[in-house]
Amino acid sequence: MSLDELCVLLARHARDDAATAIEDLLIGREEADVPPPPSMAGTRMTLIAQGAKRLAYGEHVYDYRAGQYLVASIATPLTCRFTDATPQRPVLGLCLLLRSVEVAELMLQAAPGTVPDDNDIAPPAIAFSDASGELIEAAVRLVRLLDRPRDRDILAPLIKREILWRLITSEHGATVRQIGLADPRLSPIAKAVQWIRQNYREPFQVQHLAELIGMSPSAFYRNFRAVTRTTPIQYQKKIRLHEARLLLAANPKDVATIGYLVGYDSPSQFSREYRRLFGAPPSQDASGFAPRTPDDNG
Repeated sequence: MSLDELCVLLARHARDDAATAIEDLLIGREEADVPPPPSMAGTRMTLIAQGAKRLAYGEHVYDYRAGQYLVASIATPLTCRFTDATPQRPVLGLCLLLRSVEVAELMLQAAPGTVPDDNDIAPPAIAFSDASGELIEAAVRLVRLLDRPRDRDILAPLIKREILWRLITSEHGATVRQIGLADPRLSPIAKAVQWIRQNYREPFQVQHLAELIGMSPSAFYRNFRAVTRTTPIQYQKKIRLHEARLLLAANPKDVATIGYLVGYDSPSQFSREYRRLFGAPPSQDASGFAPRTPDDNG
């Protein structure tokens, strides 16, 4: 998979209106160095596969070329111009619209520590970066689906989700994560998630947590499941068990104590739920965390 294959696919599927059969995916082709009319595009990722583009935002001018991408966290007035564009070698690129609800879901479903904590400095509304190999490969697989109608409806959402995850965890992920904050469900559910993460050792009742964030129990439960794809209690269990695994990596022989430290009163329940999530009981899983010496085999 490479930019070369992506260029072939984009050239084949580019239309005058940029639309495709995959929701939120646009494909652009430009054969002349002419400025398109100013746009007010929404939150999106734009990846250049061939050629280059010059973009003016406020007082700044940016150039990005093949293998680079732009992410925008808000609808911003942009003026751009294609460069290095000819009929023989047009500018080719794709645009994936980014939905706040999808960003919010991924942020809240992520295991602890997998999404960086954003600092107090607001990220830029527009950011540019070199595309990783993983991002380009995912883009190629997504555009390939335009030739595979049977697979498209099932696989396209999964690949778009992968692309979004690559963006969220990239060097400019803070800009993408800002998109999720626009989702109306995220603020109260994020507050609940933060409370669970800070108090994961303590038992709680869903009704009390719903009251804490100002929602009815039924609305809270429904929205929590919609965003995290799990219940508040199950979410707490995952937090406990992920924390236990981190502690076991540092103290692989202290299984019983670690179970208590993360909130389990019953060692058997701790072992049972740990095995259900990670595929092995904590004592067996912990054996793989022991540091190796130069004399170890394997």
